[in-house]
Amino acid sequence: MARLYDATSGWVYGLALRILADEAAAEEVTLDVYLQVWQRASSYRCERGSPRAWLATIARNRAIDRLRSGGVRRRLERPLDDGTADCGSSRSPEEERSREETRHRVIDGLSSLPPAERRPIELAFFDGLTHAMIAERLDEPLGTVKTRIRRGMMKLRTVLREEGSVL
Repeated sequence: MARLYDATSGWVYGLALRILADEAAAEEVTLDVYLQVWQRASSYRCERGSPRAWLATIARNRAIDRLRSGGVRRRLERPLDDGTADCGSSRSPEEERSREETRHRVIDGLSSLPPAERRPIELAFFDGLTHAMIAERLDEPLGTVKTRIRRGMMKLRTVLREEGSVL
């Protein structure tokens, strides 16, 4: 558990900070994530995704729960490339370069999507909004938002696979 925490806590904290825009709340969410991982490690299923994806899902859900509880005030918009995703990382320079290249491919892939698909994805994954919150923000039906996110994610996956960047 200590190795997992050391290897991923900076990234989990960065994700929580991105969603919450509050350092103290992000620290609490990060601790909650690892407590949940410790208590429910047996619920992890490798066929459903990588351990990193599992951590990201837990962190995102915890951060959104924190937002819903009303305990955090956050900003409405933030650029995609503000560099908060890997706060506190202790990776080698090669690992950092590889992650930076992947990040740029994802951003490029997102920019290739039509705005109607890109915007809901950005709001979901970078601002931590739920589908219902996105529908409200964009003044669109919930089903439309879900369809656009799914369609956009499938296109993004195709673009990344063509580039050899399977996430």
